[in-house]
Amino acid sequence: MKHYYSTVHDTVLTHSDMLFENYSHKVMLRFERARDNGFDFAEGVLPECIFTKTSGFSEDELFDMRDYMRCNALLIWDYAQKGGGINA
Repeated sequence: MKHYYSTVHDTVLTHSDMLFENYSHKVMLRFERARDNGFDFAEGVLPECIFTKTSGFSEDELFDMRDYMRCNALLIWDYAQKGGGINA
């Protein structure tokens, strides 16, 4: 399940519920923006604040999104534990 977190410069950030895989907790993130021919996306994971898949974003945009991910990690982590921002 994906939960809406924010929209910045036409890029939407969503996150998963808290996941437990390989003996650790994780939250999956997805940045997405619409294009004429589809979507650009970047999928990341907390707490590592790394991207696992990207398509369409420049290196500068990915740098800015990684910074945004780090700055918002604690709040997103809290929302994921509680089932999304509306429930938090």
